[in-house]
Amino acid sequence: MSAGKLTQQAAEDIYKKSQIGKTSFIAELTGAGAVSASDLAYTVATMFGAPLLDLTAIDPLRLPKELLDAKLCQAYRVLPLAKRNNRLIVATADPTDQEAAEKIKFTTQMGVDWIIAEYDKLTKLVEATTKSVSDSMDTLSGGGDFEFGDIPVEEAQESNEAETGADVEDAPVVKFLHKMLLDAFNMRASDLHFEPYEHTYRVRFRIDGELREIASPPIAIKDKLASRIKVISRLDISEKRIPQDGRMKLKVGPDRVIDFRVSTLPTLFGEKIVIRILDPSSAKLGIDALGYEPQEKERLLTAINRPYGMVLVTGPTGSGKTVSLYTCLNLLNRPGVNIATAEDPSEINMPGVNQVNVNEKAGLTFAAALKSFLRQDPDIIMVGEIRDLETADIAIKAAQTGHLVLSTLHTNDAPTTLTRMRNMGIAPFNIASSVILITAQRLARRLCAQCKAPADIPHEALLEAGYDEAEIDGTWVTYKPVGCSACNNGYKGRVGIYQVMPISEEIQRIILQDGSAPDIAKQAKLEGVRSLRESGLSKAKMGLTSLEEVLAVTNE
Repeated sequence: MSAGKLTQQAAEDIYKKSQIGKTSFIAELTGAGAVSASDLAYTVATMFGAPLLDLTAIDPLRLPKELLDAKLCQAYRVLPLAKRNNRLIVATADPTDQEAAEKIKFTTQMGVDWIIAEYDKLTKLVEATTKSVSDSMDTLSGGGDFEFGDIPVEEAQESNEAETGADVEDAPVVKFLHKMLLDAFNMRASDLHFEPYEHTYRVRFRIDGELREIASPPIAIKDKLASRIKVISRLDISEKRIPQDGRMKLKVGPDRVIDFRVSTLPTLFGEKIVIRILDPSSAKLGIDALGYEPQEKERLLTAINRPYGMVLVTGPTGSGKTVSLYTCLNLLNRPGVNIATAEDPSEINMPGVNQVNVNEKAGLTFAAALKSFLRQDPDIIMVGEIRDLETADIAIKAAQTGHLVLSTLHTNDAPTTLTRMRNMGIAPFNIASSVILITAQRLARRLCAQCKAPADIPHEALLEAGYDEAEIDGTWVTYKPVGCSACNNGYKGRVGIYQVMPISEEIQRIILQDGSAPDIAKQAKLEGVRSLRESGLSKAKMGLTSLEEVLAVTNE
């Protein structure tokens, strides 16, 4: 009106129409022909002092992906253009839309900077870049470089449920699953979570250790999607009352195949499915890529090159224990060495290693597999996890009789691992004579090298975190996450934090005297073994991760 393009009465009529029809006022203005989209965009940009952008100059293929959910973009007619620090630059025709701004802030945890665009051009670009999953997958599923191998459709057809066969062949569901798996792989996700609730269904990816909501498909597809995943994972599609575990493969290129581990869990409103991405190349990156310090690396290599004894890797689920073990196995995997592994299940395929999947229903437990291994003339044995006294006893006997045994335990740090074994019922003499090294580990998010910035942390806070007074000499700075288009809120990838503790004669003496974890930790510190916190502080000092991330993943 102030620009002289529209009378007040006409504007009020159009506004009432938009309120009744619950449509956008901007859409009604341009749709009624009362004002041209270009005039309206120019007026709005002038009134709000916001930049005006001609979207015809934008290449849709170069727009950043996954900054905003496609449904949100379509619902509010907005388009993310870039990420700068902790703010999102978004194209809109209506900067007064507070609901859209609040929704974007809540979803991304970032501030919003509006850039004004013409409504008609914005609508076309939004539709082109956020088209439905089915449409966007047409070219993908038609290509020859993205396919599942050996999908046993005939197994589905043998099911007693007649409708399941139709579910499996439901094209939109197939394409949606393909897209989710490919997106997860491209975004370097470690897990996909398909979660049904009473009225909603969501898909989340775990990226750099954090879960992010990626999609909210219709709740109606939950059973079809579960059936599809079960079929390609060779699970029982008629069984929905008990958890199931399976595997599947995905070909993402002429020479690249990715393994997925599938776990289903019955919940109140359907089956929750978690798919873990198992990239075999992660175990072949080498020990340097894991983030071991030179002294820690030397201690580990010395231990795994010993002819016999037990090496234990400890830490919570998702701390990278399997990758560490397979990195060691990759170093030891030579033509003259017989290696056997027992896992539940095997996560990384490695040629030259005899891998066994534990199957407790069939009687193939860790203990049973270990007994068989000892009759197979092994040099190196890897046990996925020591869960009970029987498995521990056999593993210790193997370590005492000329075999190198690698395994994992779920404990907080290296010293408590020895007391945990004692509590399992293992005699102190057996622990002291078999265990040669324990490494505890955590994974911390790695700072993005492109956007990290120096953090102004008070001297007292650095002391409280665990740095010595002598260390804080002003020759180094810690860094903080910022956020850019190349990373995930300031972080990209993860780095390992390790406590590598060789079992010295003095620590053996403490074990034989039934000493406590603090006694062992005190002696280990005297021998130069750093705690997890100290190792993390070193990574922060090197600028690899932030101090807040170190404090979050380590206890002191």
